[in-house]
Amino acid sequence: MNTKEYLRLDSVSGSLIALSGAEDVAYGEIIEIMVEGGQKRRGKVVLVDEDKVIAQVFQGTQGISTINSSVRFTGKPLEIPLSKDILGRTFNGMGLPIDGGPPVYSRNKYNVNGRPMNPVSRRYPRNYLETGISAIDSLMTLIRGQKLPIFSGNGLPHNELAAQIVRQARIKGEEDNFAIVFAAMGVKHDDADFFRRSFESSGVLEKVVMYINIADEPVVERITTPRCALTAAEYLAYEEGMHILVIMTDMTSYGEALREISSAREEIPSRKGYPGYLYSDLAQLYERAGMMKNREGSVTLLPILTMPNDDITHPMPDLSGYITEGQIVLSRELHQKNIYPPVNILPSLSRLMKDGIGDGFTREDHDEVASQLFSSYSRVQEVRSLAQIIGEEDLSETDQSFMEFGRAFEKRFLGQGQDEQRSIEDTLNIGWEILKILPKDELERISPEFLDKYYGS
Repeated sequence: MNTKEYLRLDSVSGSLIALSGAEDVAYGEIIEIMVEGGQKRRGKVVLVDEDKVIAQVFQGTQGISTINSSVRFTGKPLEIPLSKDILGRTFNGMGLPIDGGPPVYSRNKYNVNGRPMNPVSRRYPRNYLETGISAIDSLMTLIRGQKLPIFSGNGLPHNELAAQIVRQARIKGEEDNFAIVFAAMGVKHDDADFFRRSFESSGVLEKVVMYINIADEPVVERITTPRCALTAAEYLAYEEGMHILVIMTDMTSYGEALREISSAREEIPSRKGYPGYLYSDLAQLYERAGMMKNREGSVTLLPILTMPNDDITHPMPDLSGYITEGQIVLSRELHQKNIYPPVNILPSLSRLMKDGIGDGFTREDHDEVASQLFSSYSRVQEVRSLAQIIGEEDLSETDQSFMEFGRAFEKRFLGQGQDEQRSIEDTLNIGWEILKILPKDELERISPEFLDKYYGS
């Protein structure tokens, strides 16, 4: 370990400091900076080039000059103490308590960069996780151990949706063994207060661990926030045997923090100014979700991204789509119709859904009902386009029934209250009620036995 103290810096730029002559320094190592007057700050090594080192200062470089500070290398990465006592607590992006409670005491400290999961030791995700939201549970079912991002846009109610999922999410039969890790990056003060109040008033706070990084806090803290949250999730899942749902909002803020730090390090930018390693950096986070053989617990990941200008080809949603197993896309058009949650089902999907639904998991008719709803709503879009040309009155009787189905689907099936929790049975029953608007011979994706059982004569 490098125990030398370095008394001179080469330069101070933004939140970065540079020094030379350093020996045995590792990337990601934590440093301690003593500023004149006895003030102590921490930083993280972000670049090592032979004996030259660049480090990011967590609390910012205000008051630091090249001659009034000393630097000591700790020889360790950022580590946080973890125990089951973290449930119900709120921490900042560095893993320090900000709820007025005592520090977390634990025999072990855990490296926030995590331990990569060996692909061979992964278990295939099976059981579904119920969010209480019809559009998600029926049409893009979240499977335990899955990574399923929500693609949103500025001004869309993704914060309300995230809070509702935290309040309502459950795994049948595992209620006491289920908890949520919530990470917020670059959020405004009023958004952070909204989340806290929402969890407190609904009584779920004791099952939630919160890691919050406010927009006016240091950018480097935004990089460590999701890592602290995922480390806590891994600890609760694999050492305490719990089922953990991790919700991270907003990953676009995280990407912008990466871009800012990359720019400060004068790295060559890639697409839209993001660093070339954006894909591998996101993969390091997302791939920490999953289930392991010989371990009881699971980590399920629901990252939320706001797409700049609603552009789904933007690097953040684009790369996230490659790494994760599906996506939930929110629609501005549905939001303008006052439909909440405004889930656009046609570009949304869950690639693992087929293995966690049906008899023994949800209900025997789930797969066929979901397929029929997708198919019928897709037909609605075609009929609406035709109606704009010839008028709704001149549509055929069948096409008019599809128009009516489309309105009912958006209002009664997609639309639900922010405090309305629907079981999977409730959701499928509503699906059948809406499908009954259509003639029986139009339901070509449903087998005759289910039509007889649920549609009636």
